[in-house]
Amino acid sequence: MKWLLTLFIIMLSAVANAADEKPVVRRVSIFSTSTDWEAITGLSLSEFRGKFISDSKLVGNKGLVLYYLDGFPCYGLGEGVRVWIDPRGRADNDLRIVCLRPPQQINFAWRNMTRDADQGVTTGILTCPVSASGRDLTIELSKCKKGPDWPDYE
Repeated sequence: MKWLLTLFIIMLSAVANAADEKPVVRRVSIFSTSTDWEAITGLSLSEFRGKFISDSKLVGNKGLVLYYLDGFPCYGLGEGVRVWIDPRGRADNDLRIVCLRPPQQINFAWRNMTRDADQGVTTGILTCPVSASGRDLTIELSKCKKGPDWPDYE
């Protein structure tokens, strides 16, 4: 019976010592930085609208559809990320993006297609310089550079 009492005292001592020690708490947070750019940069987001200056060589005789590809410091807003430009150079929509600052260049997935064509696989990436005046952006399509088509993309 003495041994049982000794064991009980040893166990109580171990519990008491463990209670005195502060446990190590490890917190790991993994999340997409695009979820809260304001919090992680300390900068404020603003909405920007993009207008296009057409280029007949790029637009072609069918028209041109552009899908904005999110990238720091901007991400697209809903229906404002798809723009179709008709063969005469008129866009059916403004580009609408939210940014921490005006972008110097933006990327689009693109393909030549008619307005009523089903959404399909795009051709590749199109990188375009941007000029900004306040919250108005201008994208001059003749200054855009075609990247590789998707099968050649690395």
